[in-house]
Amino acid sequence: MNNITVVGVTTWGVTLGVLAGQSSNNKISILSRTEIEATKLSTENECSRFLPGVKFPDGCRFTHYADKALEDANVVIVAVPSHTFRENIIHIADAIPSDAILVSATKGLEMPQKLRMTEIVAQEISQEICDGMCVISGPNLAKEIVEGKPSSSVVASINESNAELVRDIIMRPTFRIYTSKDVSGVELCGTLKNIIAIGAGIVDGLGLGDNSKAAYITRGIAEITRLGVALGASSSTFAGLAGVGDIVATSFSKLSRNRYLGEQIAHGKTIKEITGNMNNVVEGIQTTRAAVELGEEYGVELPITEAIYKILFEDMSPLEGIQELMSRRPTSE
Repeated sequence: MNNITVVGVTTWGVTLGVLAGQSSNNKISILSRTEIEATKLSTENECSRFLPGVKFPDGCRFTHYADKALEDANVVIVAVPSHTFRENIIHIADAIPSDAILVSATKGLEMPQKLRMTEIVAQEISQEICDGMCVISGPNLAKEIVEGKPSSSVVASINESNAELVRDIIMRPTFRIYTSKDVSGVELCGTLKNIIAIGAGIVDGLGLGDNSKAAYITRGIAEITRLGVALGASSSTFAGLAGVGDIVATSFSKLSRNRYLGEQIAHGKTIKEITGNMNNVVEGIQTTRAAVELGEEYGVELPITEAIYKILFEDMSPLEGIQELMSRRPTSE
């Protein structure tokens, strides 16, 4: 029997809890932020805010006490926004059993240090837990997954047996999981793809057509791969599910928050206007800032990312951004 604790009542956290709970070999606990939230989840047996109608598995426990939620846990899945990841890790650090496998289901970088989630864990928890940590990322639009539509993802860890255990816990007939040892690559793919998704939304919002979108996404993949390799990732990871797969999903889906942001920017709305009406965090905004800084630090050319940065933070119009990219000096692919 696996005792699994999910930290974070987010769309993705709820989805992973539901998937894991579909096996009789798994016992699920959900750690919420407040007692009120825990009571609401228990009473309704669903997360009506993010996934209304999706019921939690039988026997699922809900609590806002970390020690109670993590008692006897052998797998701890953290699925929170990147900007709250550290405070959540600090909150649960003393309650995590020493032999538990910690899983990050968070996509993003912590600002201003530009840290990946595993790097945060290395600072806040024992090295032993960090060394056995797993990360999960891929083309994972939660609503489609809980609806049983065929999907795939990647679980990465330098500890192969840990990755295989986490894989087996969440894999289902309609949710196929692959394993990887490229932890930094899988994390960076899940982070940097959001930049590309914002630009894809801008292309959609301006009605520029399929040729434009195909060219933009292709060059965007090449660009974030360069940055990822400079940061120690494998280029092949960017060509897989965590990279191209996630980029395709978030660049085309109406469910993608980052694509939606770009589309609405193209329609003339401000970031504040767009995000003010959204329940979930748009990670790509701060990721764009982080990527520009990393590109400067590592000497990596990032023309697409820089153009999106100017649109987000320097009041450049989307059309000016496109003109800037199209007028760059000719070069080989």
